[in-house]
Amino acid sequence: MTFTRRQLLQTTGASALLASLGQRAFAQASLETATIVTGFAAGGTSDTTCRRLAQKLSPEYAKAAVVENRTGAGGQIAVSYVKGRPADGATILQTPTSILTIYPHIYKKLPYDPMVDLTPVSIACIFDFGFAVGPAVPASVKTVPEFLAWAKANPAGANFGSPAAGSTPHFIGALLGKKGGVELKHAAYRGTQPAMLDLLGSNISAVSGPIGDITQHLASGKVRILGVSGAKRSRFAPDVPTFGEQGIKDMAHSEWFAFFLPAKASPELVAKLNTAMKNALAQKDVIDGLGTFGLEAMSSTPGELTELLKKDTAKWAPIVKEVGFTAEG
Repeated sequence: MTFTRRQLLQTTGASALLASLGQRAFAQASLETATIVTGFAAGGTSDTTCRRLAQKLSPEYAKAAVVENRTGAGGQIAVSYVKGRPADGATILQTPTSILTIYPHIYKKLPYDPMVDLTPVSIACIFDFGFAVGPAVPASVKTVPEFLAWAKANPAGANFGSPAAGSTPHFIGALLGKKGGVELKHAAYRGTQPAMLDLLGSNISAVSGPIGDITQHLASGKVRILGVSGAKRSRFAPDVPTFGEQGIKDMAHSEWFAFFLPAKASPELVAKLNTAMKNALAQKDVIDGLGTFGLEAMSSTPGELTELLKKDTAKWAPIVKEVGFTAEG
């Protein structure tokens, strides 16, 4: 199955069976407290998505909803934690899909099996990535090819940061270097915001990360986005050309944040959370709030999310092989 933004944005309901299950589920008592777990630091796009949605889960799904940041190991700690929790709906995972679709190709041993240990619920939003530079790079560098040429001539500054080793933005930076004939040294952080702080402090030259994590720093005048990863220009940075527009081919990559429950969650529970998420993601304040962080709100059925994971897992296999990055689990 091939997914497009249009198709996912047009998803307004689950199947008749799922809707029926959802109605039964809503008749049940709400949970006392639901905890949404993210593997990334506070202040970033993942954390923001969790907090926007947590406000909307009460009272239908839970009487209260809180967010817990379990950072480390590029998001693996959060996934592993949720995997081990009871499948009673009280613990919800929110994660970028790359942790489930790319990591199986780079880690010999993962502490979880994405297709076995988690129950897909819904997509939350889609977003593009930006490649930005800071004060360590001369102001004369205005495009990605110019940065790659500068990095080749200045090997000490040939580096970039990303929110995690093995993440989509990590591979974007590595692929850009490969296509430009220069090795860009990678620095992995616990989220994009810590990387941006090092960028502002001239400790690294560039950052590859979700565009919303970068645009919030543009007002400082110290950060500039050289390119975006989407197939077309981002509405959140309309003046920034795509990689493709700059002559860098086969570099259109977007990503989703999605919600999951532990394995063996009941169909009724999945339907209840899916309906609550779908209703929340259709509200204007949520759409506008996520938009301020460069995130395009959308929802899906559990089945659509499952198919998307399968599709993206297959997509990344040859890319990982091309870059040649592996990690010890």
